[in-house]
Amino acid sequence: MSESSRLNELHSRIRKCTLCPLHKNRQQVVPGEGPEGAKLFFIGEAPGAREDETGRPFVGRSGQLLAELIEDIGLKRSEVFITSVLKCRPPKNRTPHKSEIATCLPYLDMQMVIIEPRFVVLLGGVAISSVIGPQKVSEAHGRFYAAD
Repeated sequence: MSESSRLNELHSRIRKCTLCPLHKNRQQVVPGEGPEGAKLFFIGEAPGAREDETGRPFVGRSGQLLAELIEDIGLKRSEVFITSVLKCRPPKNRTPHKSEIATCLPYLDMQMVIIEPRFVVLLGGVAISSVIGPQKVSEAHGRFYAAD
């Protein structure tokens, strides 16, 4: 099976997910977007209101800033993969519960296995603690970690 069909199949599964209560109030699932061969993989916390409306990651104000930063390093948004730890918006943008993170992490892991990025950029405390373990953003900021 090609990477493209594996990623499409995974995103189809994510869109049908009902494993946690977040599915009850979502408008859209936001699995992520970008090419299968992306060398740069961004991970945020969870979809916000605009993302929930559109089904696309990082389309609100933070998405505009992220797009500018991506362009500043000489890439286009379409050349990187962008996703979040959670694939559904928590009510009122509250901090995700540990159980919700645990439910969504296998999807994130599968995305990384399929895409095989060279670099993963963690955006915020939830992404940091979910991927590399509990630590303060100030401790992780600007550091490189080797993948297992």
